[in-house]
Amino acid sequence: MMEPMTSPQITLYGIPNCDTVKKARAWFTAQALSHDFHDFKKQGVPPQAMDRWTAAVNWQKLLNRSGTTWHKLDAPTQNAVVDASTASALMTAQPSLIKRPVVELQWGSHRLMTVGYVPEQWEAWAQGNATQ
Repeated sequence: MMEPMTSPQITLYGIPNCDTVKKARAWFTAQALSHDFHDFKKQGVPPQAMDRWTAAVNWQKLLNRSGTTWHKLDAPTQNAVVDASTASALMTAQPSLIKRPVVELQWGSHRLMTVGYVPEQWEAWAQGNATQ
């Protein structure tokens, strides 16, 4: 059983002009859930974050192949993405390729994350029913 959340640290990673990120930020604000925003454009991908994220979710879920940034890549660059290592290197170099938002919740020794807009999961976190 997970310990109740008393003061979780929530970090929302993304790009400020992304509609899904805007929607997620508005959701957290409307729920009065304190959260930090990490801007990929200004701050890049934090060290060790990509390793954490690809360990928590499949790299294919994290890589946004439907966005403009992916479609602007040349075919050899796209075709070179074949595993977590090559995907991680490309997403670190071009954070716009990361599906957004990435939301990490940490309290105590527990760390959970989501990719995309998933308010049902965030609501469960807020109610202390944190599961991945």
